[in-house]
Amino acid sequence: MLDKALDAGPHIVVCDDEPDIRDTLSEYLEGNGYAVTPADAGPALRQLLDTQHVDLVILDLRMPGEDGLSLARYMREHFEVAIIMLTGSAEIIDRVVGLEIGADDYIAKPVDLRELLARVKAVLRRTSGHMRTAAKTEIPGQHSIEFGSCRFFPGTHKLFNAEGAEIAITPMEFQLLKVFAEHRGRTLNRDQLLELAHDQGWDPFDRSIDIRISRLRKKIEADASKPEVIKTVRGVGYRYS
Repeated sequence: MLDKALDAGPHIVVCDDEPDIRDTLSEYLEGNGYAVTPADAGPALRQLLDTQHVDLVILDLRMPGEDGLSLARYMREHFEVAIIMLTGSAEIIDRVVGLEIGADDYIAKPVDLRELLARVKAVLRRTSGHMRTAAKTEIPGQHSIEFGSCRFFPGTHKLFNAEGAEIAITPMEFQLLKVFAEHRGRTLNRDQLLELAHDQGWDPFDRSIDIRISRLRKKIEADASKPEVIKTVRGVGYRYS
């Protein structure tokens, strides 16, 4: 889907458990030049966010399972993505809470398609500058993952900086980036990192993982002495935020 998003313009995810609404909004936005991916619930949305670049999520607040407020909070904590909430006309409290969580706008159901398009354009104008800083490093047909200002392409084993220049990485650094990407937001201890990275020659009593992560930080962090991308959780391990 990422190549579609790059060809057609900003990538929008429509997350709603009602198929008619998903299909109507997706078809309308695609007809107006956007790349659109539908998602029927939280699990599908989380998978898309983990594997593709998404510019905007149109998010229904009332869904079975994980509701939209919880998903909006999760996105604000882990991703730089714009959010427009879909709310019932009477859900004033939900609108207020959603905006406090960090949603960029809301629109009431039943949705007026022309109003939705206007709000989508306005939100993307406000947010596109800081959310697509590294877009020029995208490679058609390859999904990428942001590590600070860098972009990591698992499919081609490549890492690029914000200017689009390739950063050389070792096979172990590639494996570590891949593990962190697959476990975003989760704290992993040293044994888990080494096991997941398939390092067969490690000594469980040494600190080799610390050295490797230190070297990796020098490549992806703005300031390796004050890491913000791969954070140290004292007494536990490391977390990709």
